[in-house]
Amino acid sequence: MVKTPSKSSKILDKINSPHDLKSLTISQLKQLASEIRELIINTVSQTGGHLSTNLGAVEFTLALHYVFDSPQDLFIWDVGHQCYTHKIITGRKNRFHTLRQLNGISGFPNPAESEHDHFVVGHGSTAISQALGLVTAKDMLRQDRKVVAIVGDGSLAGGMAFEALNYLGHIQKDLILVLNDNEWAIARTVGAMSRYLNRIIVNPLYNKVREEFENFIRKLPKGEFALRVLKKFEESLKNLLVPGILFEELGIKYVGPINGHDLGDLITTFRNVKKLNKPVLVHILTRKGKGYKFSEENPDLFHSAFPFDVNTGEFKKKTGKTYTDVFSEKIIDLGYIDSRVVAVTAAMPQGTGLSRFRDIFPERFFDVGMAEQNAVTFSAGLAKKGFKPYVAIYSTFIQRAYDQIMHDVCLQNLPVKFCLDRAGLVGSDGPTHHGVFDIAFLKHLPNMVLLAPKDGWEFALMLQWMKDVDSPCAIRYPKEISCDLSQTGYQNLVLGKAEVLSQGKDVAIFAYGSMVARVWEAVKILKEEGLIPYVVNLRFAKPLDTELILEIASQVNVVVTVEEGSISGGVGESIARLLGERGIKSKVLNLGIPDKFIPHGRREELLNFLGLTADTIFKRVEDVIEIHWKV
Repeated sequence: MVKTPSKSSKILDKINSPHDLKSLTISQLKQLASEIRELIINTVSQTGGHLSTNLGAVEFTLALHYVFDSPQDLFIWDVGHQCYTHKIITGRKNRFHTLRQLNGISGFPNPAESEHDHFVVGHGSTAISQALGLVTAKDMLRQDRKVVAIVGDGSLAGGMAFEALNYLGHIQKDLILVLNDNEWAIARTVGAMSRYLNRIIVNPLYNKVREEFENFIRKLPKGEFALRVLKKFEESLKNLLVPGILFEELGIKYVGPINGHDLGDLITTFRNVKKLNKPVLVHILTRKGKGYKFSEENPDLFHSAFPFDVNTGEFKKKTGKTYTDVFSEKIIDLGYIDSRVVAVTAAMPQGTGLSRFRDIFPERFFDVGMAEQNAVTFSAGLAKKGFKPYVAIYSTFIQRAYDQIMHDVCLQNLPVKFCLDRAGLVGSDGPTHHGVFDIAFLKHLPNMVLLAPKDGWEFALMLQWMKDVDSPCAIRYPKEISCDLSQTGYQNLVLGKAEVLSQGKDVAIFAYGSMVARVWEAVKILKEEGLIPYVVNLRFAKPLDTELILEIASQVNVVVTVEEGSISGGVGESIARLLGERGIKSKVLNLGIPDKFIPHGRREELLNFLGLTADTIFKRVEDVIEIHWKV
């Protein structure tokens, strides 16, 4: 159970801005860290959210705000899911209970909320590039401010982060990188010596003396040679004792590793690097889930947590098998059936449901880290040699590998199977994580096959069918409990063929994937009103069943398409274009995600807001029919 400090002793009550930290002692900062952890645990237990990473980020966030002066100094967060402490001490404490709720505060940085946030960010490996742009702009505007990029060790594996590090080393801008390493693979015995050496290295007096000494050596006979020898010795010493030689060779001063929960050490280090005026990386070690037993023991489970019971650590999840659960079970079945089936993911074995496959078939499971581009092209290489890679990546993250899908998979016509979890509206993670664009940006790629299931049973059928498809294909599925539409029956899967679920007249509704179940419920209401529509489960967004679509559309006055994806570039737009090209005069209504970013909130709340629940679909279909009849 989380201990609650007595009300009279709460320091957090007095913290309304980063400035309020400046007068606190180290002892008071430690107490504040405890109170912030209490607030984060109790809030996330109700709202859900990124728990374990935020519990590990409390002390270094306090130390940064203690030393630097936000918003004058700019803090740029990578991924952004480790920013809860930052939010609490930058004026959002009293709204923290609204975390990830509709009209509440976001779980990620958001400039619309606070001047202390500078980018909306929920993807990885972006912070260093963003910070480089800001520090360059600062210099061009002759502004006196510091720029600090906070990067997780997972994000540093992304190619974009390495591109930015390479450029930073080239242009030598005054940029501070804080590497939050919550993987305890680095030995603590090395850390103690390294911390001692770096206290000397970043000390202002040391750097002044060093500079004067170097100038003196240069003036001596053969001074440049002597200086090179001394530098070689310094580099050799750091090679032995410091794990940051990569950064040093790039021209970025390395400091660390440092205990990311030692406030005194963190404050001293940040004060010293603040004075360096050159690229520097501060490597801090944190414990993911620190301060909450269940999160410390299972940091992966509490990385993006459902609401839970604080005392037991048990999640308050809805009962039922999710689409991710269906995928997890089916991919294992396929692994037993065919030894060429392999599974690939990008740092998300738990979230994508591949953990059990990894345990059963370790030699056929590949987690490439937070590097979606590498995952896709790596899978292309496997497919080239006859393997059948199922690439499980969230819809929002597959966007990061668009070029690789086009160039390395579709252009080569390789049978990589993309399994796009969290397709559609994901709910509380908001616009950075809604998977609403995959239909639009994959549909126009030659050789690509796009499909989506109406329920859990059809999902399993599609996963099996994909195994032997000889071209690239992508299946999308939502973040929700899988439904059961067995009352509609199941037809055999044939490439590019849709399924008629109900015969009708006057109006035809073509639904794709997750929207089939909601349309089916809406049709029940329509029938009560005397309207009997055709209902078609499209199954494929590409290739479309053009023959069936044209046949049905020619018999009705109104055609409605429903998808949980962007209307612009979506399957409904393709159907409308098809009917226009063939001269069919039916009125067309496309339902889906409008051309704007959708905020965070519970999934059902957002679907209702967008007119994609059974009740709202019924109302919109009824309205368009009435308008057509009046015309």
